[in-house]
Amino acid sequence: MREFWVSSGHHLTRRTQQGELAVTDALLQAYLARPELMPPEEACRAERRLHAALLAEPRRSVAPDELEALADPDARQNWEVMLGFRDRLLAAGSVEAAYRHLVRHGAGHLPALFLDQVVHLILRNALDGCDDPSVLRAAELMFRPQRVSFHEGAVLLADDEIIEAREQVAGRSPLLAMLGREPVGELDVLNPENGWTYWSRSDAFTMVLNLDPAGRAAVARTIEAWIGHLLHVAVLVEPVAAIEDREWRWFVGLDAEATRIGNALWSGSTLDEDSRMRVLALFRLTFRDPEDADEAVRGHPVYLILAMTPDRRVRMKPQNLVAGLPVRAGRRASAGENP
Repeated sequence: MREFWVSSGHHLTRRTQQGELAVTDALLQAYLARPELMPPEEACRAERRLHAALLAEPRRSVAPDELEALADPDARQNWEVMLGFRDRLLAAGSVEAAYRHLVRHGAGHLPALFLDQVVHLILRNALDGCDDPSVLRAAELMFRPQRVSFHEGAVLLADDEIIEAREQVAGRSPLLAMLGREPVGELDVLNPENGWTYWSRSDAFTMVLNLDPAGRAAVARTIEAWIGHLLHVAVLVEPVAAIEDREWRWFVGLDAEATRIGNALWSGSTLDEDSRMRVLALFRLTFRDPEDADEAVRGHPVYLILAMTPDRRVRMKPQNLVAGLPVRAGRRASAGENP
């Protein structure tokens, strides 16, 4: 079996009997070792002592006076958020159960970065054994913001962080600035010929996804795996060119911009040209077992919309597929969710 996404921390966990990921001490210690939680040079003695104690015993309870002893108010708030996140992970019993609870009951002040990391970890579990690099690259959309570019009719998605880093380098180079080359042109577009290289650089996030029919199909396979793993519901997701169903009953926006566009369509508004151009892909989702769907949509498809922002970024929100999919209440309960 080929390894991929080591940075997800998958190797620090173990599977439960239900196939989900148990919250281990090693996983908690990895969070504590992240740069965001490492005490800076100017940190007070109390913060250093707290951090060292948690590294040694990541499940230990932290008394209120230990937090009050921290000299920096920002550090105190950061630790309150982190400890709240840790406690929710431990209380849920698995990473997947914690994510479902965060989505359905609110993540509070938890930074988006932490949610992205949890999605990364869950997808690594859900796609374990996948041997298709295009599906894995498509799955990066769920936890890595993307930058959109257009080249000879192709819609290309590149990792936003990678593009930003290359733009900064270009900005410091008069020659590159003069040439005016887009950073995406320096990256490899994933294709059948170079797909084998994905395995050795899956954690670099430097390959570009072409959102052509094959790319959209790869996104569809990722969505199927995500829903099947988290909600225990089998679905079929198919790319479509347009929503031609005049009686469509449900949609899920895969990002904030897509939700805005979907709401406008749902209300009967006519989209302007700019909004239409922001729609990157449409999908039709059907439940393989119609009984898994809520009565209101049973026998009807659910449409999924993927769009980009005005500055050509895609920040997918996979939590929308957990909270917004019309799954029958009994099925939600069997997946560890409140009806």
